[in-house]
Amino acid sequence: MNTLDGIRILDLSRVLAGPWCTQTLADLGADVIKIERPGTGDDTRTWGPPFLTDAQGQETQEAAYYLGTNRNKRSLTCDIAKPEGAALIRALVAHCHVFVENFKVGDMARYGLDYASLKTLNPKLVYCSVTGFGQTGPYAERAGYDYAIQGMGGLMSVTGERDDLGGGPQKVGVAVSDLMTGMYATVAILAALRHAEKTGEGQQVDMALLDTQVAMLANLGANYLVSGKVPGRAGNAHQNIVPYQVFEVAPTPDGNKDHIIIAVGNDSQYVKFCTVANIPELGVNPLFAKNRDRVRNRAQLVPILESVMKTRTKADWLAALEAAKVPCGAINNLAEVFDDPQIEARHMVTHWQHPVKMDLRLVSSPIKLSATPVRTAGQGGLPPPLLGQHTDEVLRDVLNYSDAQLSELKYKEVI
Repeated sequence: MNTLDGIRILDLSRVLAGPWCTQTLADLGADVIKIERPGTGDDTRTWGPPFLTDAQGQETQEAAYYLGTNRNKRSLTCDIAKPEGAALIRALVAHCHVFVENFKVGDMARYGLDYASLKTLNPKLVYCSVTGFGQTGPYAERAGYDYAIQGMGGLMSVTGERDDLGGGPQKVGVAVSDLMTGMYATVAILAALRHAEKTGEGQQVDMALLDTQVAMLANLGANYLVSGKVPGRAGNAHQNIVPYQVFEVAPTPDGNKDHIIIAVGNDSQYVKFCTVANIPELGVNPLFAKNRDRVRNRAQLVPILESVMKTRTKADWLAALEAAKVPCGAINNLAEVFDDPQIEARHMVTHWQHPVKMDLRLVSSPIKLSATPVRTAGQGGLPPPLLGQHTDEVLRDVLNYSDAQLSELKYKEVI
């Protein structure tokens, strides 16, 4: 049994933030019905290459982007712009606990699918709207995209190499505003479901990418509000901890540069680091002994450490530092990540039997529950669906539609 068994979610979201939320809920056991446009589906189905190849090695229409965000869902195609399509969605709402959408503010009302309309059909409905800027405020009607939100929300002002070293604004390598909004939306939906169970009342969850981006500034946001000082880019260094950054080490055997991460989080770890590095005097030097002093005297300490770190290889440093329990790490590319024995031991790659590929490897959910594990391949999980793969199944199961009703909707190009 899964945690969210019995919860049905109608998912009208596309691309990343909404689908990331509903994929997490689907992993936890919810029956997620993904509503897609007939003929085209979720935008990310075409966001490739890479595309999945079939048994003959031929490229299919299944983009890797889509596959990575839509496991454990059922796909139903429906044209909500047609009156019959909007009516079909309303009929499904009566049988669902959660409704998720990421259309622009006001779009859902045009189809009679806004929260005010749907709560009259299902008072317990949890209705989650995911937009760039939320349902209120001067930017509410703007479209929001992760890249722009990373800029507007301050993340790019603190990401990248220092300006005095030639740096400039830099986005994060994955769409973190979308992903974090999806995760916050998941938490909000679960809280709203709990409230609905206790009171019989649903509610609207208003999630905005910009809100999330500002919230996830975390310590940097707090730093500014407390000090009034605007932080800049620090490259691979930490704004509040030293030494906590990337260091160049001795070159590889073929002469290429090599690096490791040092993540000293407290003063006792710093002393251990200095001992391993054969510079014990720096561990007790009053200029550097306390983290607050190391931060203030960063410009003096870091060049010394940079010289020391170049005297030994990555393997030597990692072995010595790990033995001394000093936090450190390699900088892996994705091939190295998925070859890592720890990743293998934690089952972070699962093999799915997809309709066009019998052994589809996908990244696993990181959620580990001892009593109610997430749905995965071979344990009740569903591979990412083909476009409209479950249309007939869902309408028969949920609404008891007949073959004649299905045929009529297909004739009218509603589904």
